[in-house]
Amino acid sequence: MEKQIINTPSAPAPIGPYNQGVRIGDMLFISGQICIDPATGKLNNQDIQQETHQVMHNLRAILEASDMSFHHVVKTTIFITDMNRFSEVNEVYGKYFDSNSAFPARETVQVSALPKFVNVEISMIAIK
Repeated sequence: MEKQIINTPSAPAPIGPYNQGVRIGDMLFISGQICIDPATGKLNNQDIQQETHQVMHNLRAILEASDMSFHHVVKTTIFITDMNRFSEVNEVYGKYFDSNSAFPARETVQVSALPKFVNVEISMIAIK
């Protein structure tokens, strides 16, 4: 199977040597997204809820560029710099899935720092 590189102007351009996503057959692997607004290139992080919404918007854009949606997501990883803020991130994250039965498998880990010193980064795996 040949891998297909997914890059869309509707999500932030990579800030390193990676692609927004890589599709192999029916599987899509999305690189970790942070709260960069693709229209301005600036961080959208006035508060952690807005930051998480921007991350989810960026992930949605990459899913859509591969003709997928959050319904196709089977696995996510959430990186957060302060686990005390987990419930705020979780509340926003949950709004992007249709129902509890549509929630993917997931792990959430606290890290000491993230790119551009944001608070949240999320990566995904989806299958069509």
